[in-house]
Amino acid sequence: MNQQTATPTQLPAAERTFTVLLSPTRRGARLARLLAVAHLDLWGLPSESAAHIVAELATNATVHGRVTGRDFQLRLSVHAHDRLRIEVTDTRDDRLPVVAAPDHLAESGRGLLIVDALATRWGITPGPVPRKTVWAELDLVP
Repeated sequence: MNQQTATPTQLPAAERTFTVLLSPTRRGARLARLLAVAHLDLWGLPSESAAHIVAELATNATVHGRVTGRDFQLRLSVHAHDRLRIEVTDTRDDRLPVVAAPDHLAESGRGLLIVDALATRWGITPGPVPRKTVWAELDLVP
């Protein structure tokens, strides 16, 4: 697995960034995916894998990280022309994502397995309280 639980690290300065706050609803999760695809297309970057990752992380933020009256944040950043970082921050640091294979008849529970399959690496950065950020990175150059 590519998962990492990380302490906040210093990343190189992003060359391009996009950040937005969205309501923790199904509509907010859908809008996160649409906005990510639009910005990646504007930047001339491939968006298919990123769209799936954003959809899964945003859905998790709305289902498991939802606190009434508090939005979740989507952040996209491109570093050194070769790496896309996707971050979704919610306000439930007491609910950390767990990757586990669900029962074969389960209708949910596969989102982080999808993220793990598509991302070059991903992880969780706790804090500041009461937040957590689930992030995923995609290498843009093979």
